[in-house]
Amino acid sequence: MTEIAFAECWYWLVLCAVVCYFIGCFNFAVLISHFKKKDIRANGGNPGSMNMTRTFGLKIGIINFTCDAVKGGLPALIGWFIFREYIFAGTDIFVSDFIRYFCGVFVIIGHIFPVTMKFKGGKGIAATLGLFLFALPCEQWWYAFIVLAFFVFLFAYIGLSQWGSMASLMGVSGLTIWQAAIFVVRYESEITSPWVMVLLFILLVINFLTWFAHRKNIVKLVAGEEHRTVVIKTKKKN
Repeated sequence: MTEIAFAECWYWLVLCAVVCYFIGCFNFAVLISHFKKKDIRANGGNPGSMNMTRTFGLKIGIINFTCDAVKGGLPALIGWFIFREYIFAGTDIFVSDFIRYFCGVFVIIGHIFPVTMKFKGGKGIAATLGLFLFALPCEQWWYAFIVLAFFVFLFAYIGLSQWGSMASLMGVSGLTIWQAAIFVVRYESEITSPWVMVLLFILLVINFLTWFAHRKNIVKLVAGEEHRTVVIKTKKKN
């Protein structure tokens, strides 16, 4: 492993943050809905996978979800590959552990608050779940199957309960806790290191962004007024 000091990599962090933010600003829901001759944002629609499913059907929703998931996960995977042979100077902390979630959180921020759309984007669920789908297998390759099984559970939950927003909150919170637990165990002897603390804080921010983006949904869920996602019916839409 090669040690790298903050003074040697800070400009890479700035570059990653800027590039990943603008990657996040690119909204597939808006692009796909334009091809469908209808702006998903019309009448206050949220430019995200869940609303694409409600508006255009399950097939389009899955396509949009896949695109956003790749958008959220691919930058993190690239960052992990570039920095996988480095550790922060004076520590045993892998730069690749830090950089994949550092990249991911800026993609998510760009998706939710895109400068290209007057800071009114989607809720970032597909991008966030995609981040974990790409990032967790960096721990163990077979984690990919666990994450996919988790996705199947969430989709089944949506199909049975019709509460898409609740599934989103459960999914992101569960995956965040799983990854945080891995890091706490791995870096138990260095848990007070600024790098570990910032890494755990980034995971907390990812979770917070999900709940913040769904704040209106949470109020509606409590009031029993939340929009339902009926998967069976959406299959019949064009």
